[in-house]
Amino acid sequence: MADISTSHRLLKSLFTARRGRGRLHWTDVFSYTYLLFGVLLMFGPVVWLVLSSFKTPAALIEFPPTFLPLGQIEVQVDGYEKPLLLFDVAQEEGAIRQLAQVRRIGIVSQMVDPKNPGETISVPIDQRTKVREFRLAVENYTDPLERFNFVRFLNNSLIVTIVATVITLLINSMAAYGLSIYEFRGRNAIMLFVIGTLMIPITVILVPVYLVVTQLGMINSLWAVILPGAATPTGVFLLRQYMLTIPKDLIEAARMDKASEWAVYSKVVLPLTMPAIAVLAIFSIMWRWNEFLWPLIVLNRYEVHTLQVGLNAFQGELDVQWHYILAMTVVTLIPVAVVFTFLQKFITTGIASSGMK
Repeated sequence: MADISTSHRLLKSLFTARRGRGRLHWTDVFSYTYLLFGVLLMFGPVVWLVLSSFKTPAALIEFPPTFLPLGQIEVQVDGYEKPLLLFDVAQEEGAIRQLAQVRRIGIVSQMVDPKNPGETISVPIDQRTKVREFRLAVENYTDPLERFNFVRFLNNSLIVTIVATVITLLINSMAAYGLSIYEFRGRNAIMLFVIGTLMIPITVILVPVYLVVTQLGMINSLWAVILPGAATPTGVFLLRQYMLTIPKDLIEAARMDKASEWAVYSKVVLPLTMPAIAVLAIFSIMWRWNEFLWPLIVLNRYEVHTLQVGLNAFQGELDVQWHYILAMTVVTLIPVAVVFTFLQKFITTGIASSGMK
């Protein structure tokens, strides 16, 4: 309740703050305009993505495109096996008449009146307008889940993300514990070496890592995606910087009570490092869930594909099924958005205390 009331007060102060006394100052107008532009810039593409994922393949290739998912109305006409597309046709006297299109030949459409289909009417295509209605193409979501085994891809991505995140948090927190709590010669040099690996592009180590994974026999196994990125210099740096802020007196008190190093690590240091661990968990989930290049290289069997690699199956040499790609892209965004929503309160605290910018 306290978080909700605090958020309410922040929002209220955001929309009621004024620089001038009781009136809008020009800086207020500029600030709100800039804020609105930033919101549209950030969330506009996401809203467009979600709405486009409910469009039919024909609606996606229309120009100019429509913002809402609109589908053309089809009518069943006597004497025709399949439903016909419905159009508004402008008459010479200015009236509008609804006709169903039988076929199109060049720039002329052959159309019939749905109520009196006996007579065929030739209409120039520039005199007709599609009759549309708001329609959600839910099959864009259901077909991949039923026909293309996307549930297996989803399970593979969940396994990789969860297991890899747990291993990443364990390894990075242990390394950060050793580099922050223990004092030994060369500690700063080791930390500089760890940070220095951030300057190595991932493309440089792709071939060596692939050879190692091949020698270990992990090709076409989910472990080939989980283990190579288990230790990250970003995670070690973030957690180490946060652990340096923990008072040494707490650790010394635990050792005086004859607590083992594992007890100090698991019962004293880790609980105090939870904000930074939450930040690293969010980063790890985003990295692993959205990873595409490395799984594409080491996972060649269809049954071990992750969600991002599975999306590539909808892109062929001659045809790209954009309606399926957009829908499954929205599905891939949901877990990351849920995790971010529940852990966002730790982000500011964790990053600010760890020294990351």
